[in-house]
Amino acid sequence: MTVTGSRGRRERLRAETTAEIKKVALTLMASGGPDAITLRAIAREMGMTANAIYGYFATRDDLVTTLINDLYTALADAVDTAWEATPAAEPAVRIEAWATAFRTWALMNPQGFRLIYGDPVPGYQAPEGGPAPDAARRVCTGLTALAAAAWPHARHLYEDSAFDWSDFAPGLLAKVRPAFPDLQPATVALALRIWGRLHGLVSLEVYGHMATQTSSPDKLFQEELAQLVGTLGIPRRS
Repeated sequence: MTVTGSRGRRERLRAETTAEIKKVALTLMASGGPDAITLRAIAREMGMTANAIYGYFATRDDLVTTLINDLYTALADAVDTAWEATPAAEPAVRIEAWATAFRTWALMNPQGFRLIYGDPVPGYQAPEGGPAPDAARRVCTGLTALAAAAWPHARHLYEDSAFDWSDFAPGLLAKVRPAFPDLQPATVALALRIWGRLHGLVSLEVYGHMATQTSSPDKLFQEELAQLVGTLGIPRRS
């Protein structure tokens, strides 16, 4: 075997083992919660020594950071793809596509959703700037794009808004204002309202609370979306 072929095989095996480590970590979280994610527990599940697994992730926090970055990036890819696949001239369709992609991803990746938005890993120290700054920015600006798309139709509903730029966290504004230079404070507030409605229902479903209340969570979500679009005054093309 050539040196190049040997190196390629080692790289492939390393990538496969890294992927398995991340998969086992999420499986452990599903059964035991976020504090079940430990390198030693993963090593036991995989039949590896503790020293061997440290060759892939030096610390538990390195693993958690990688997991969050991978999952958040996948979520950002999903909602961005849904948004871009719909015509800009149809804001109602675009908002529904983004929201549906968000829910679909969350239901397919419940542990990922919990890791990003729900359950903190005890003792985890995120790197400066957060574990997934680019993905967080993309999802945040995508959510703001929903409000920006609705704004021409909903502006009259918020003409008396008392919101000012000082009402929002600098980190949030650093993400959204460069992407939307003509944004108004009331538009950012609208984005947070939209986020509350979408995230609330999806969180209830991911955590299993909806299952005890309704056999039709999809119908509930779709009707909530339709009502959201309607309250924003967005017309639909026939």
